[in-house]
Amino acid sequence: MKVKLAIAAGLLLALGGCGSGGENVANEAETALVTVTIATAEGPRTLKLEVADSEAEQTRGLMYRSNIPPDGGLLVAPYPPNGGAPEEVNFWTKNVPVPIDFIFIRPDGTIARIAENALPLSEARIPSGEPVAAIIEINGGRSAELGISPGDAVSWRGQKKQ
Repeated sequence: MKVKLAIAAGLLLALGGCGSGGENVANEAETALVTVTIATAEGPRTLKLEVADSEAEQTRGLMYRSNIPPDGGLLVAPYPPNGGAPEEVNFWTKNVPVPIDFIFIRPDGTIARIAENALPLSEARIPSGEPVAAIIEINGGRSAELGISPGDAVSWRGQKKQ
């Protein structure tokens, strides 16, 4: 495991011990939103996602969130946030109380892998399988419902503060 991933895991543990457990990912007044379009075999699918573009936001992910809108979730981009080269990553759901799908996105904007229905509250590692430049986190099972598959092209626009 890379040193960066070990550090990130340590940060996740540290953040997991902080707070009341009922807080949201970010203050809604400060949340950046993007419209993400995924070109599937069945046609384009659109999601309205919060953006995690800082190390702290990316480490926090969807921790403590139990109410994710059907077409909502989180776009972790750019990854890594410091402008480094895309890298292979591992995620977990230790403090995420609901199942989620992780969609790992290559630097060319195509989907490398989808980890569907990740078990809530688990420390099991969920690997990207190859270097990625962004990750989408949405409700568990939503990828299959929308017909999203590896190889589909992902694009986004409209990053703004609300």
